[in-house]
Amino acid sequence: MNTTNFINDNFVLQSEIAETLYHNYAKDLPIIDYHNHLSPKLIAEDKPIKNITDAWLDGDHYKWRAMRANGIHEIFITGSASSKKEKFLKWAETVPYTLRNPLFHWTHLELKRYFGIDELLQPSSAESIYQKANAVLESKTPAQLLEDMKVEVICTTDDPIDDLKYHKEIAKKDLYTKVFPTFRPDSLLFIQKENFHNYINKLSICVGFSIESLSDLLKALELRVDYFHELGCRLSDYGMEEIYASDFTEEEADTIFKKRISGNDISNDEVDIYASCILDKLCRMYHAKEWTQQFHVGAIRNNNNRLLKQIGLDAGVDSIGDFSAAKAMSKLFNGLDATNQLAKTITYNLNPSQNEVFATMMGNFSEGAIPGKMQWGSGWWFLDQKDGMEKQLNTLSNMGLLSRFVGMLTDSRSFLSFTRHEYFRRILCNLLAEDVKQGLVPNDIEFLGKMVQDICYNNALNYFKFN
Repeated sequence: MNTTNFINDNFVLQSEIAETLYHNYAKDLPIIDYHNHLSPKLIAEDKPIKNITDAWLDGDHYKWRAMRANGIHEIFITGSASSKKEKFLKWAETVPYTLRNPLFHWTHLELKRYFGIDELLQPSSAESIYQKANAVLESKTPAQLLEDMKVEVICTTDDPIDDLKYHKEIAKKDLYTKVFPTFRPDSLLFIQKENFHNYINKLSICVGFSIESLSDLLKALELRVDYFHELGCRLSDYGMEEIYASDFTEEEADTIFKKRISGNDISNDEVDIYASCILDKLCRMYHAKEWTQQFHVGAIRNNNNRLLKQIGLDAGVDSIGDFSAAKAMSKLFNGLDATNQLAKTITYNLNPSQNEVFATMMGNFSEGAIPGKMQWGSGWWFLDQKDGMEKQLNTLSNMGLLSRFVGMLTDSRSFLSFTRHEYFRRILCNLLAEDVKQGLVPNDIEFLGKMVQDICYNNALNYFKFN
């Protein structure tokens, strides 16, 4: 495979206007990554991740799926291959077959930006790239990798029962990157799961009192929201198949909660009533704290039971679901808006057929006091690639205000994933430049450049108001 200057200065940029917008306005902006799954423990300890296999393949289900599709045995993916190098070589064997998959672009952007490696990863180059990358990583801690990419803020994803001790340690350090927690209460909604009772016991330990009723639970949640807020949390997140918005009363939810923690089974209708109550109450707590709430909706998870049993959760066997979304969103947001308790909100859909559904729903609940209060978020998961980003940007432009968009995030577990912001910025600049070429927008570079800077950085800075 030809290795000549693939990731060049004008990668993705297809005109002089696109080049000007990117290089003069977008390229050097800092990054606010307001949703990811990075490990605060690794940042707090701040020890080099000395092996490219650990940095690249550990927990990366995008790569795992590609390797499986390429016929690589699981022992070299998540299994007990005899060496880390062996796993890396199997990934290198797979990379040429990822052509036209976003992994091909991401891989080579990361090689160039983090390691200065300007050649394509393939079996013939794998050995030397492995050595070069490891030599760089030996002297780079996670905090340094973040600073190299000008990452000003990251928001991790954290369970309400997390003691956040690593966030406390990070806050004492003089790091370029500020690291804040995000409140992710999904486990509280999974009342039908076998481990729900154990989870409530852990929450009881966190708050220092027994949780035996709905009122106890809501008091505990208020305390945990307060705790997260004190440590800089300004966002919540929710990742479910569908949004819960059934009619409920607190009395009904209390009865269901007590029934479940007593060890009894509950019906699907009872699950909906309980979860709808908890979600509604949490959303009102977020509004009181002036947080932003995020809803990641539409994944059908753990499809492959064999790999789920073998590897566990996040095994790379999740996919796009076809769940209904509009009515539940409307009902939840309308109920919160009716009492003026609808927090700033970002929604993300996984099914691209619902792009217009989500984009138009957010416009129903905007208000003049907060520009861009209701956001339809960037392309998520299977949609955070060039085609998915362009479709999201175009739909948002048609149905809302692109100029108020809070921009890209990584949603990643890897410290090497921040070139995805560069990728997004290049795509955005090229999209606007194509409109100029077609006479669809004015050829006013200063005006368009300001819009680019807002989307890539300024809007997020003003919207989230991190300390």
